[in-house]
Amino acid sequence: MSTAVLVSCHGTVSRTADIPAFLNNIRRGRPTPPELLAEVTHRFEVIGGSPLMVITEAQARALEARIGIPVVVSGRLWHPYPSEVLPGLVAKGVRTIVSLPLAPQSVDVYHGPVREAAASHPELSIRAVPAWGMEPALIDAFVETIDEALAAVPEAERTAVPIVLSAHSLPRRVIAMGDKYEAQFREMAAAVAARLEARGFSARIAFQSQGASAEPWLGPDLAETFADLAAQGATSVLVAPIGFLAEHVETLYDLDIEAPKIAAKAGLGRFYRAKAVCDRPRFVDAIEAVVRRELDR
Repeated sequence: MSTAVLVSCHGTVSRTADIPAFLNNIRRGRPTPPELLAEVTHRFEVIGGSPLMVITEAQARALEARIGIPVVVSGRLWHPYPSEVLPGLVAKGVRTIVSLPLAPQSVDVYHGPVREAAASHPELSIRAVPAWGMEPALIDAFVETIDEALAAVPEAERTAVPIVLSAHSLPRRVIAMGDKYEAQFREMAAAVAARLEARGFSARIAFQSQGASAEPWLGPDLAETFADLAAQGATSVLVAPIGFLAEHVETLYDLDIEAPKIAAKAGLGRFYRAKAVCDRPRFVDAIEAVVRRELDR
């Protein structure tokens, strides 16, 4: 065994007691206001904890079964960090790591900690996969989830339901500094929208889950989007969180609990939500293709 795959996700805690330290990581050491800590804790408790790491592990196991080499999981902002995972791989004889972020945009944000951890192991070489949001099987997987959600819409109303393709917002200053996240997400969303529009559906982009800071964030947000749809005569909406590859607080709370209320307030009486791709086979096809390309390079 000389090669392994390290899949990286955002990371999250499994115990609410760890939320203060987790927020400290996210906020890069800036003090967390008590009200923010209380709100984040509340959200975790309402959804019964985040399944992000469980789903990420399932994605890793599905990939490992396809490619026949070890696949291990790390988090960018919480344990297990790459620095905690790599020593065990090196001890087992691994000399090449394929770094696969389980986020198709802004991949360097995830590759960075892997490269930093690998610096302590000069025998390791890192193969960092490029942004992969346009992987055909990934687009297929998103369309699958949307079709499954559309099945819950009465057939007579189906093509009249506007579809909102959502992603996590970022501060605009991050984009101004050169981050390619917005451009890469819009390109991916456009590919999904083209598939839907070819079948008579309408689709648009929204950015959700803006942070607590008062600075400008990427928009339009869900409230603006829902209000605009209602003004155009829509009475329902379907949100497809294609910016998230696993269920997490941003889907289970922000979309399943908050978003229906925002939609109702805007005048959209029926709210539908597509699931995240998680470990569905077509998504595993996508990450398998990405990794195999890197292995064959």
